[in-house]
Amino acid sequence: MNNCMISDSAMIKENVIIGDNVIVEDNCYIDYGVILRDNVHIKKGSYIGARCILGEYLMDFYSDRINKVHPLIIGENALIRSDTIIYGETIIGSNFQTGHRVTIRERSMIGNNVRIGTLCDVQEDCSIGNYVSLHSNVFVGEKSVIKDYVWIFPHVILTNDPTPPSKTLIGVTVEAYAAIAAGGIILPGVNIGEDSLVGAGSVVSKNVEKETLVVGNPAKKKSQIQEIENKQTGQQVYPWKYTFSRGMPWEELGYNQWLKSESSK
Repeated sequence: MNNCMISDSAMIKENVIIGDNVIVEDNCYIDYGVILRDNVHIKKGSYIGARCILGEYLMDFYSDRINKVHPLIIGENALIRSDTIIYGETIIGSNFQTGHRVTIRERSMIGNNVRIGTLCDVQEDCSIGNYVSLHSNVFVGEKSVIKDYVWIFPHVILTNDPTPPSKTLIGVTVEAYAAIAAGGIILPGVNIGEDSLVGAGSVVSKNVEKETLVVGNPAKKKSQIQEIENKQTGQQVYPWKYTFSRGMPWEELGYNQWLKSESSK
């Protein structure tokens, strides 16, 4: 525990192990049995649940069992629930949340206001934007790109190997405001277009156009998303950004007014 900076206002519970060059800022809470490996920086107001491992070793540790310099930065006001493991060389923005037993591998970049649900597995070299929600048991393959305001529902798989097993990895790209319903499988290199919707259980092998609903195995275009109606009310529900706002930055203003305010800044 050399060269550490632990705020006097941080709460560190019993059996926490702290490595070298660790920074824990004001008003953080580190629960029982957490391991903070070398070069971890936890910003103010964050909660780290019991038995989490932050700054987990990369593969280069195992040849000589010396931990190299692979920093992990956790943004302000994180809520990281118990048994989560986050590897080094990763940067995570503010207001980050996980469920339990989440794994996030190395060299990932995660934006602000991201939620990653219980038992999700985010592999290395992934990019996740702002206000992204991954529900439970989502697998995000290496080299995936998930842009802002994306919804990915339970048991979705983003693949990356077009001829498994091979050394060729081509990540999936999910464009802003897209949604992938439960059980969807997205094949390597596929682009899920902005504001599109992938139906539950679909296997997507080709790019999905903007504002398109695809369903089935293999997934095929069913309609434009504007044609989808709420089965109870008959009202148009997509693009969802105009009808759903909970937890979004336009919650108080509505999407159109928020967009105007953002463009005027």
